[in-house]
Amino acid sequence: MENKLWMVRSGESGYLFEKFMEQNIVAIGWNEIGDISKKLNLEDLKHKIQTGYPNYKVSQVNNFAGQIFRFKNEFQKGDNVITYNPETRQYTLGKITSDYKYSADKEFNHYREVAWEKTIPRDNLSTKTKNTLGSVLTIFKITGNAWEEILGKTRVATSSASIEDDAEEEVEETLDLLKENFEAKSHEFIKDKVQALDWEEMEELIAGILRGMGYKTILTPKGPDRGVDIMASPDGLGLENPRIKVEVKHRQNSMGASEIRNFIGGLRPNDKGLYVSTGGFSKDAKYEAERSNNPLTLIDLDLLVHLIVQHYDQFDPGTRSLIPLKRIYWPV
Repeated sequence: MENKLWMVRSGESGYLFEKFMEQNIVAIGWNEIGDISKKLNLEDLKHKIQTGYPNYKVSQVNNFAGQIFRFKNEFQKGDNVITYNPETRQYTLGKITSDYKYSADKEFNHYREVAWEKTIPRDNLSTKTKNTLGSVLTIFKITGNAWEEILGKTRVATSSASIEDDAEEEVEETLDLLKENFEAKSHEFIKDKVQALDWEEMEELIAGILRGMGYKTILTPKGPDRGVDIMASPDGLGLENPRIKVEVKHRQNSMGASEIRNFIGGLRPNDKGLYVSTGGFSKDAKYEAERSNNPLTLIDLDLLVHLIVQHYDQFDPGTRSLIPLKRIYWPV
């Protein structure tokens, strides 16, 4: 019997990803339920969740209990596990090497040890697999075509049952959960569109976002990089405050502290700075931005998509043509 493939998300916006890698683990939250090392059935687990989280709705208790139960009971040593870093847009694949473990000393008490093996860029995956991986569930099993593509295998059915029928997610698909899944997948697909732009289109997009926010912009002439790609201000000439200088880096690698220091060095006393990096920023880069004497905002790919969605209605036709989107209404 072939080993399963599980997705375990590394917290909101992937903030636990580095800890997963450094500690060679996958972990889940819900610390308030305490140690569940002893054998528990699903109803016992639901009771623990209701006790630890009295504000949860019944649908939340049911959905979360199913995910925790899988992590505790259905994960097996030797199973494959994958997690996602939204900043670098890469999935990391590994194998589970331990049974369920509990530690009150860890930020997340419930964990399993993992041997991480390789990374898979999101851009290398098919649209169908990207969609499969887009669920907002903390834990879910990956099957069928997505299983084959991620593991690089051609799977042979071992019974008369269809591979596609291998374990549908047993979650209560409430309207709220469907909405969360839809929004999460939309966010990632917009990131795919942004990532596919060339560097000139990326500069035009950033300038268009600033115009949608009420500024006038000037793109600096092409040529040797002078550290500023876009000038934005109320008058468009940089004579009225705020005067914003923008640097745009459209690449996979994250920006380090030296790049941020160089950019800060080119700012005048009254300048404000925006540094856009689709590859994200290192911890040291974020520290340099925080200690800057000039107001400086770092914009990664996630924040960039939020700005696009927030200001899309104010975009001019040229900017909309770079990232064509359609508004969809959802019942409340």
